[in-house]
Amino acid sequence: MNNYFDKIAITTGDPNGIGAEITIKALNRMNISRDKIVLVSNRKILDYYGRLQKNYEIIEIPYEYNVIPGKVSKEAGEFSFQCLKKVCELKPRAIVTAPVAKKALHLAGYLYNGQTEVLQKFLAHDQQHAEMLFVAKDFRVLLLTRHCALKDVNLTKDLVINKIKDLNSFFQNNLNIKTPKFALCGLNPHAGEDGILGREEIDILIPAVKILRQAGISITDPLPSDTLFVKAGCAYNSNNQVPYDCYIAAYHDQGLIPIKTVAGDKTVNMTIGLDIIRTSPGHGTAFDIAGKNIADENGMISAIEAVSN
Repeated sequence: MNNYFDKIAITTGDPNGIGAEITIKALNRMNISRDKIVLVSNRKILDYYGRLQKNYEIIEIPYEYNVIPGKVSKEAGEFSFQCLKKVCELKPRAIVTAPVAKKALHLAGYLYNGQTEVLQKFLAHDQQHAEMLFVAKDFRVLLLTRHCALKDVNLTKDLVINKIKDLNSFFQNNLNIKTPKFALCGLNPHAGEDGILGREEIDILIPAVKILRQAGISITDPLPSDTLFVKAGCAYNSNNQVPYDCYIAAYHDQGLIPIKTVAGDKTVNMTIGLDIIRTSPGHGTAFDIAGKNIADENGMISAIEAVSN
């Protein structure tokens, strides 16, 4: 196998979604050297959605079926999974993934809640855990819990401590921010209102914060997320510096709604905590517009740019 340690490896996602289209459009606009990119996909799928202006290396994953834009299928799920497996085997410098459909993965028998979990399966070692960090310029949001039902959100003191310690290390080692400032969102409305609206802040989050501060990490007490994100959004929209280096959300929508509201498709989903950083556009497969050549590639451009330096 060739060495790909200095390349960005890109998967094109579900063949019936917009992944191949936005990949082609992004690469054609960005004009990246062909030596820096390897595509894990299928030529038939790529040819269906457009033409690459450069002769990028393509690692072929078999797909013997017709491309049917908008269709959720077992075959598409199998292809999506095999692309992810192959890209992990390459051990590239960075991975960029176009969107896949969770339902298609499930139809193919791969019962994962998303690409993050698949990447963790193939890349994690020594008790590593993949974490979801969403990025739009200097507006960053870490999710303490990933893709799970709201009723299944289960915070523990150890979970909070470990995830934030890993986040701190990422900022120091990858972003060269030696003392990042973190803002912690409360789980409950108004951060529990002194226990009136829930005790998770008192019983879990505040004890975790005390231990993190003892370890030298700069982090707030759990604060009401609505106020935190209003200030962050105003700063982002005014091109001012966002007050904190990262906002730590207790659950998926608490963090995703505010950053996607202000940054839209420029939001990048970044997987950290593994040896290889992975990025992805912040949107999904967009089956409703697949095959119409109207998909916006800006999210894919942002995802590639995030690992290009």
